Amino acid sequence: MAEYIEQIEKLSDCFRRIDGVGRKSALRMAFSVLDMSEEDVREFADALISVKTDIGYCPVCRNISGEGLCSVCRDPERDHSQICVVEDFRAVAAVERAKGYRGLYHVLHGAISPMKGVGPDDLTIKDLLTRLGDGKVEEVILATNPTVEGETTAMYLSRLISPLGIKTSRIANGVPVGGDLEYTDELTMRRALEGRYDL
Repeated sequence: MAEYIEQIEKLSDCFRRIDGVGRKSALRMAFSVLDMSEEDVREFADALISVKTDIGYCPVCRNISGEGLCSVCRDPERDHSQICVVEDFRAVAAVERAKGYRGLYHVLHGAISPMKGVGPDDLTIKDLLTRLGDGKVEEVILATNPTVEGETTAMYLSRLISPLGIKTSRIANGVPVGGDLEYTDELTMRRALEGRYDL
């Protein structure tokens, strides 16, 4: 592998800390910065710093927020009887893009994973249970990822919530639109059959 001057290597190493960025992409980005004007680089640096200093967490749902309550919790048009529980703020963005859900959210900031040393106390589960104590919530939708950790977290939450008399549901998982059944894994196929509906 070719060695580049120290500043390029250092910047490239910084870009490699971003999920999904490999050595070649990191180098390409580092060289792109070199081609930028000093003004653009300063604006880029300011934006990076702002993301860490000016963004916090919503005190209610724990989603990211630029100021106090997040935009969903501030919206009076949202359905306060539903809470969709997700692992991270990226999942909130994914559900919002689908434009079909009008309830509230709760962000766990991870999933239970004994292998990674993440237990229930490391997540925002206590905050969720506090929210459920006000009697307004009628349904909790568990939208954790369809992974071993996500399933474990969903089962754990279900056991905590069910005794409260609140309906608990799980998002459906199955074959993606445009997918080929021949290449579908066994768990996905089983979920698709379990989640079938009448036509």
